[in-house]
Amino acid sequence: MSVAIEFRALGPVDVTLMRSVLKMFGEAFNEVHTYSAEQPSTSYLQNLLSGDTFIAVAAMEGKQTVGGVAAYVLPKFEQERSEIYIYDLAVAGTHRRRGIATAMIMELKAIGAARGADVIFVQADYGDDPAIALYTKLGKREDVMHFDIATDAQSN
Repeated sequence: MSVAIEFRALGPVDVTLMRSVLKMFGEAFNEVHTYSAEQPSTSYLQNLLSGDTFIAVAAMEGKQTVGGVAAYVLPKFEQERSEIYIYDLAVAGTHRRRGIATAMIMELKAIGAARGADVIFVQADYGDDPAIALYTKLGKREDVMHFDIATDAQSN
């Protein structure tokens, strides 16, 4: 018998759970060092999770973190509205193809609507066919170019 998946929007009391989401991201993306080596302090994560510009949702099977989404709320300047950008979304390898990613996005849509956001956007890498299929099913595709521009802080 399998345990039902529970979805939880994280708040400032959920630092330990946020750290388990980071661990799961590292494993799912095969980038454990990136997500674990220099994690932020507890106070940093509490502040992030208590603000209104960051959203984290964990998918839990019992006490095990099996999925997560991290998103940023971007207030717009041309109108009184905001958009949500999905920065990271992953499901543990053992739990893929069970609708968990779709359910996390549905949870994010509800949170976004409650916060007055009118759209969620996300990027997918060419060749990441499962992600592209998921996002195509849920939204309209736009082909854009992405550029990373280093700040002076990164040059030091």
